[in-house]
Amino acid sequence: MIRRHVLVSGRVQGVGYRYLARKHAERLGIAGWVRNLPDGRVEAEIEGEADTVAIMLHRLEAGPPGSRVTGLELAELPLADPREEPDERGSRFRIRR
Repeated sequence: MIRRHVLVSGRVQGVGYRYLARKHAERLGIAGWVRNLPDGRVEAEIEGEADTVAIMLHRLEAGPPGSRVTGLELAELPLADPREEPDERGSRFRIRR
C-alpha cells in the first residue's frame, strides 16, 4: 500500500474533474479524497496498492473531456493510521468541499 498527495494544475475546475476522479477511485478500490482549491487547482490524497495508484495517477493526468491538465505535483505520504476514524483515514473516496 502507498499513499500520495496530488496537486493538479490546469483547466480542472468546472469540468466534472472531481466527480470523474471519484468514479475512477471507486472502480479501482482507491481510498482518499479530492477537492477544489481557491487558486484553481484540484487537490487529492489517494491510497491503495502501488499498481492501482499508478493507474489512478494516469487517469488524474488525463482528466475528463473538457479539462486540460498542465501538471501533477506528487508527494509521498505515510499510510493512514488504521486507528483513526474511517472518514478521516479515507476508508472510501469522497469529494471534499
